[in-house]
Amino acid sequence: MKLTLRVWRQKNAGAEGHMSTYEVDGISPDMSFLEMLDTLNERLILQGEEPVAFDHDCREGICGACSLVINGEAHGPERTTTCQLHMRSFEDGDVIDVEPWRAAAFPVIKDLVVDRSAFDRIIQAGGYITAPTGSAPEAHATPVPKADADYAFEHAECIGCGACVAACPNGAAMLFTSAKVNHLNVLPQGAPERETRVLDMVAQMDAEGFGGCTLTGECATACPKGIPLTSITHMNKEWLRATRKAARR
Repeated sequence: MKLTLRVWRQKNAGAEGHMSTYEVDGISPDMSFLEMLDTLNERLILQGEEPVAFDHDCREGICGACSLVINGEAHGPERTTTCQLHMRSFEDGDVIDVEPWRAAAFPVIKDLVVDRSAFDRIIQAGGYITAPTGSAPEAHATPVPKADADYAFEHAECIGCGACVAACPNGAAMLFTSAKVNHLNVLPQGAPERETRVLDMVAQMDAEGFGGCTLTGECATACPKGIPLTSITHMNKEWLRATRKAARR
């Protein structure tokens, strides 16, 4: 396959960015998108040029590090992570635009790399349990209804990639935050911090400068792990419950 890539290049956080055009040839349809970028970078290095900086780690769709907007879509045309997107999703001769996540709360560091530490600070605000658990408890020591366990697992699948933010026209982080709130709030282990967790994490989300949610649903469409849009409505219910309970104290 021969492709034309239009890639966002930005020297550093304070520099002006621009789209640069590159031609790549000999691309196998079985390559992942990141392997295709590796091929481009090998050529750039041999030519004495600066390689394109992009985030990656496990390359197995688990860590959430890869983060590219490909032809205007977060992670590209398939509902998967960028590292699991293969070049067979494109045609020979295609022109492909490659950009970083676009959100005020995700400033560009260099080229395609953005700062997603805002997510870390949201987790630090309440995405944990404080009960001392010691070693792993016996599996049946704390009964959890099957429906609650399934719900918790569904939301725990969030890998924090940020595709929801990149896809949202408002740059909102509600799907990410709701996944982290809901998977703990439904379990007995998360009950002691149930109210403070949702209040603190939503407050931190707002403080980070993410946009407001208008339930357009683009976040759930782009999510590679299938976190449902109803996750947001469930978190809204948790937030209202916690707010009313705090007002009665």
